[in-house]
Amino acid sequence: MIIEFPLLTQYNKKLIHFIFKLSIFAERMVKFSLVILFFVFGFFTLQAQEKQKVLLIGRVVDTLQAQGFYNLMVINRTSGRGVFGQPDGSFLVYCEENDSINLSTKGYPIYGFRIVGDSNHQMKITGILENKVQNIKEVTIRPLKTLQQIKEERASLSLRETRLVTGIEMLNSPITALYQRFSQREQNKQWIAEMEFKDNQVKVLKELLRLYVAYDIVNLSEDEFEDFIKFLNIDENILKTASDMELVTFIKDKYEHYMRMRE
Repeated sequence: MIIEFPLLTQYNKKLIHFIFKLSIFAERMVKFSLVILFFVFGFFTLQAQEKQKVLLIGRVVDTLQAQGFYNLMVINRTSGRGVFGQPDGSFLVYCEENDSINLSTKGYPIYGFRIVGDSNHQMKITGILENKVQNIKEVTIRPLKTLQQIKEERASLSLRETRLVTGIEMLNSPITALYQRFSQREQNKQWIAEMEFKDNQVKVLKELLRLYVAYDIVNLSEDEFEDFIKFLNIDENILKTASDMELVTFIKDKYEHYMRMRE
């Protein structure tokens, strides 16, 4: 004898139908999650690629006339920054994709290009330089009294002594050494002496620039002196010991780079 259970069979059908729908929903959710994960991963990958710096490796070269020294500055016109190249014309600097770069070499036209990185986020370039004809106005530095006075002031530049106990003296006077190390007053004295020294350097450089302006070596206004002096960043030993000709050549070269960056 066969006994049927119609209610139980109907329940099983509904349960199987529910499980089937649930599996379809789960499958769709998995696919949707994978799509979302794909877009999120792609977005962050794109962001990482956009922020990746490009290493610019290159050099400038005059193929017609060998040069032993290239006065080169690599100028990033997009960021407004610049760095000096090596004497042999080589350079290495980090840039952003599509940055506008100018290679400014004294005596040659500006060589410009855009940054396009390769798969290794690098760009290698060789700038072929061509000489241009230049009519350089002769500059005569006359031994004027003012120039001599400036030369004496340059030679006398020195940091004012604040009598710090150092070296073996610290063994003979340890209390004085500790006082100088931790005393606010002594630290202020040293700081004031350093500021006076820097101010004296700026004053001497301003006197030099006034003289160079008078002789048409540079074309700067008084308001531009301090900005140019910061750009110059001249070493104190060069300022003290360089000859008049060495100093005017050094400042003239940096002035030309300064003006190119301002263009």
